[in-house]
Amino acid sequence: MKTDLASNSRPTARIAEPEVDTHEEISRRAYELYVERGRENGHDLEDWLQAETEVTAKKTRVAGA
Repeated sequence: MKTDLASNSRPTARIAEPEVDTHEEISRRAYELYVERGRENGHDLEDWLQAETEVTAKKTRVAGA
């Protein structure tokens, strides 16, 4: 836990930004797709969009559960 000196040393919690976590997850999945394809170049946008679709669908299912 981090201490905020400007507010008389009251502890503050760091909250992760959901967008950052999602971006990192999409990036990891896009790389996995690239590796699964045999590291064939030229499909970066396709891999990114596929990863984005998968991650978004997964997060939607989890949020709806």
